[in-house]
Amino acid sequence: MRVVTWNLWWRFGPWAERQKAILAVLRELRPDVVGLQEVWSTDDGGDLATWLAGELGLHCAFAPSGAPERWQRRIADDTVGIGNAVLSRWPVTERAALRLPAPGDVDDGRLVLYARLDAPGHPVPFFTAHLNSGGGASAVRRDQAAALVDFVAAHRHGTAFPPVVTGDFNARPESPEVRLLRAGRLHDAWDHADPAAPAATWDAANPYIPNPPVPGARIDYVHVGPAAAGGLGAVRAVRLAGDHPVDGVWPSDHAAVVADLDDGRAVNAPGRPGW
Repeated sequence: MRVVTWNLWWRFGPWAERQKAILAVLRELRPDVVGLQEVWSTDDGGDLATWLAGELGLHCAFAPSGAPERWQRRIADDTVGIGNAVLSRWPVTERAALRLPAPGDVDDGRLVLYARLDAPGHPVPFFTAHLNSGGGASAVRRDQAAALVDFVAAHRHGTAFPPVVTGDFNARPESPEVRLLRAGRLHDAWDHADPAAPAATWDAANPYIPNPPVPGARIDYVHVGPAAAGGLGAVRAVRLAGDHPVDGVWPSDHAAVVADLDDGRAVNAPGRPGW
């Protein structure tokens, strides 16, 4: 099973051109499931995730933020919303969203979206989250990570497939908030990547990164619970995608993380039927 997580940088920058670049990257990856953050929506009912799902032939679940006002002020447009989304090759049979805790002065509606996927053989409990940003927000993110761990525990039942937790955590791997996820038995898929492979999902090479940049920062993750019997859910490979321009356009200010997981089928490699 190919899993992708990607922060799509909302409606910032040349968003219309970036929309096409995002689609091109996902079309090439041919993912089974995608966790998306900073997905835009509009007052007329449209949203980027639904458009992507239609173009890619995937199912879609979208959860809008309940507090988009801080975001809207940044682009001076109160008609554009923001949220998280899941795109899936398989139907979504169950979904729920949790607004993550934050003090009022920094609360901009961050959330986690849960979607249960009707994958062959074993339903997949899939989550995508977006934690608060800012160098001084570690304590807020720790509270949010704790809420996320509890939310995952409440929805991981009824299947042998381990929970898959994706998202932009705005924190480095050694941070207390990411360590808290490990304490909740959610393991960083990147531990299975080639140690020499580029790892930064927020990279100084990307012109959309704010100045001064934070070079080499990996803040986007695929976390997976312990593999089940026979290796079900085990991480087989991890890499980056969307980390270079497409026809001269950078798709986002974040790179995507791509993880291939063992889904119990006879062939688990790119190029197999269904990929």
